[in-house]
Amino acid sequence: MTRIYLIRHAEAEGNLYRRIHGQYNSLITNNGYRQIKALEERFRDIHIDAVYSSDLFRTMTTAQAITVPKGLPLITRPDLREINMGDWEDHTFAYISRRDKELMKQFSTTSPLFRAPRGESFLELSQRGVSAIRSIAAMHDGQTVAVFAHGTLIRNTVAAIMGQSLEEAAKSGHSDNTAVTLLEVENGKTTVVFANDNSHLTPEISTLARQHWWNKNSDKVDINLWFQYADLTKEEDRAFFMACREESWRSLYGKLDDHFDGRALLAEAEAAQQRYRKSVAIAMDGRKRAGLLQIDPTLGTEDRQGHVSFLYVLPDSRGDGLGVQVLGKAVSTFRNLDREVLLWSCDEGNKPALDFSQKYGFQVTGTVAGTQGGLYRMEKPIGYENQGELLL
Repeated sequence: MTRIYLIRHAEAEGNLYRRIHGQYNSLITNNGYRQIKALEERFRDIHIDAVYSSDLFRTMTTAQAITVPKGLPLITRPDLREINMGDWEDHTFAYISRRDKELMKQFSTTSPLFRAPRGESFLELSQRGVSAIRSIAAMHDGQTVAVFAHGTLIRNTVAAIMGQSLEEAAKSGHSDNTAVTLLEVENGKTTVVFANDNSHLTPEISTLARQHWWNKNSDKVDINLWFQYADLTKEEDRAFFMACREESWRSLYGKLDDHFDGRALLAEAEAAQQRYRKSVAIAMDGRKRAGLLQIDPTLGTEDRQGHVSFLYVLPDSRGDGLGVQVLGKAVSTFRNLDREVLLWSCDEGNKPALDFSQKYGFQVTGTVAGTQGGLYRMEKPIGYENQGELLL
């Protein structure tokens, strides 16, 4: 009998930023690395003969929970990748829902009709997953194997193995990050011993414990943002930009004073927008403006740095996990521009901003002078180099 532990990758950027990452090569979050440590402890006394994963960063990194302590090589297979989401890749769920509500509904219900533009269908995905599992089982007869893959692939592959339809697969529930499914293969028959077990995760590090979209019985709603680019030649957008800047200053220093130069801030943003049209993005919660992101891609090009000038969420939208989605917009933009690190300056007295920065991967690398005192220079790596150091 062959035993296959089918394991979902740890929490990755798409899970946190609420962006569509099928075969987009996203990174693991800080919390995801904690999940990997918990997974390592779960498998500490379980014998494993071989380890496979998809060839994407998030699965290969999660696989280190087993390969590193057990001294096993990692074998990668492209057929273990997540569903190909085609033209939808790295867009926010909210943006796609606004553009094609019906097709997004098909995706959410695992409809056999679904296929993202230039993407893959659920049937193609499940056939690919079943074929990969059968191939691995045939090569490891009588052994125990760990296979690291992705949530949608695992759900549809397991459903196909159990003889379920796509409609039935949609009712089977979602797996937590690093959740484990155990398959037993004997005489050509595959049995599901248990599925989507996340008992190694505490509520503090469980992704699903902190999100509600997957739980139909939850009365809480997760908010997904979309973004529209500001046009600072328009009075409405200029007024919103200034309102955000002024409220941010008041919340930090108590009042507007002589150190606040709104005209200079607006002129700086206008100049950046002339150099790069998408330098100011408005975070949208449905039709409501919820925050602002200001960047300047003309800075740091030679050093492959991405400069975040201003990241802000309106007071009545705070506490709903929206700030990290605005950060995700910055990461997506600068990664597409081939930047390796995000830079952000944070006032030394702004504890909420400092806590937010460090929670989501920024580190203090120095201090610089500001108009009202010192500013922490914050850096967040967004490239693939040196990411593995976080696992140590």
